Amino acid sequence: MSLALVDKWIWDSWYVQADGVTHAFYLHASRALGDPERRHRHPIVGHAVSTDLVHWSVVRDALIVSDPPAFDDGTTWTGSVVRADDGLWWMFYTGTSLAERYDVQRIGAATSTDLLAWHKVSPEPLLEAAPEYYGRLDYRVWPDEAWRDPWVFRFPGETRWQMLVTARATHGDPRERGVLGHATSDDLLHWAPQPPLSEPGQGFGQLEVFQFEVVDGVPVLLFCCGHRELSAARQAAGEPGGVYSVAVDARLERVDFSRAVLFERTDLYAARLLRDSAGDWVLIGFVNMVDGRFVGELSDPVTVTADAGRGLVIR
Repeated sequence: MSLALVDKWIWDSWYVQADGVTHAFYLHASRALGDPERRHRHPIVGHAVSTDLVHWSVVRDALIVSDPPAFDDGTTWTGSVVRADDGLWWMFYTGTSLAERYDVQRIGAATSTDLLAWHKVSPEPLLEAAPEYYGRLDYRVWPDEAWRDPWVFRFPGETRWQMLVTARATHGDPRERGVLGHATSDDLLHWAPQPPLSEPGQGFGQLEVFQFEVVDGVPVLLFCCGHRELSAARQAAGEPGGVYSVAVDARLERVDFSRAVLFERTDLYAARLLRDSAGDWVLIGFVNMVDGRFVGELSDPVTVTADAGRGLVIR
């Protein structure tokens, strides 16, 4: 495995590549917890660096939970990192609070000048699910309020920032309310929620850990979904869940998740696209369940390309 820690489980990760170095930020938790399911409420955002995507050196942790009261005094979960025009690095991440029993997800940010030392912007969130567009906490239909995994980017040639978010619609079959949440910003600090970029009823109860890239000329949206959160139809078809992708238009204006295809490495989850030293696209995710056991390590890079019909495929 690319990154395996003897004393910790690793799961979701996100990456920045700068000056020939790849920085991996990832969720990790102590194996002393015993049950790997407990990791979700005991995460720390770790940090490792590599020059070849295979050999990694662990450096100082990036983020931990805030002291209460704060929107992230329960957990700090998955995010993404971008560099502002003034050179400052911004990490957007998911937070939950103890007061809400970890069940309401919101998005905050931290900044850094060197990618090593991070300082949270505020004890208040920058963005939460807007009720006019997105489902709020209702235990009768879903166990949490989904508003997490912010993926921040800009379309080529534009100054406005885009954020893609794991979210759920306000209506439809609860098993198929997963939608592509959306928000925009001109300065990275102030965010305006936008309507979702997809419709409910497209086969997924939730769509996690989005990433949008143009891979070998094909615009592709990457995400993941576990077996239990798939629609009844996808479950009946025998899909185990895992990493999915779907070819999209370059402006994300007509996203149709009913066309999403499961990636053939079904042992991977929460995978990310990045480029290797040769400029080829590769996929790195955490190794999830193997022979009924949670592994919790980052995979070796898998070289991929994209097809307009099949989405991401192994190259």
